[in-house]
Amino acid sequence: MKILVIGASGTVGRAVVAALAGRHEVIRAGRGHGDYRVDITRDDSVEDLFRETGPLDAIVSAAGGLHFGPLATMRPADFNIGLQDKLLGQVRLALLGQHVLRDRGSITLTTGIVAEEPILQGANATAVNASVEGFVRAAAIELPRGLRINAVSPTMLTESQAAYGPLFPGFEPVPAERVALAYVRSVEGPQTGRVYRVWQ
Repeated sequence: MKILVIGASGTVGRAVVAALAGRHEVIRAGRGHGDYRVDITRDDSVEDLFRETGPLDAIVSAAGGLHFGPLATMRPADFNIGLQDKLLGQVRLALLGQHVLRDRGSITLTTGIVAEEPILQGANATAVNASVEGFVRAAAIELPRGLRINAVSPTMLTESQAAYGPLFPGFEPVPAERVALAYVRSVEGPQTGRVYRVWQ
């Protein structure tokens, strides 16, 4: 299979590439690193990416920024960061990417545990991740040609504990290598409309 991984230089992205590269042709893309550069907040950038890659068998998104901060001081512009980047950015990859996928191809997006387990300073993250999951469930019943779409919802990564641990008190971290298995399941398996939760 020819698989495009967006966000391939991040912690999750690197693990996904490692898990898939031995059996498939993996193309890496990202905002600043990879075989191709892409800004998922812009239609033209995503369209250029798909034009350059050509037909694909799978699209994996491990990308998308969020805003973390107290609700009391959050401004609409702060909240819009996650809407434009992780939510609409991933939706954009799916909407535009469906047209370059071969029959029975797949799309895998990324959410997170806060979709169901809110944390302090995480209102934007909870809203965005829950919205991505809703989109996945709805898109799955409309995609033509046997195309599939799923999401992976990891908890805090072991590799990210130093940076994000204080925001996730009492959460049990998981290694990125284990999270990557859920992406493999989405890409290589038959299911659609699923949210694969990797929380323990």
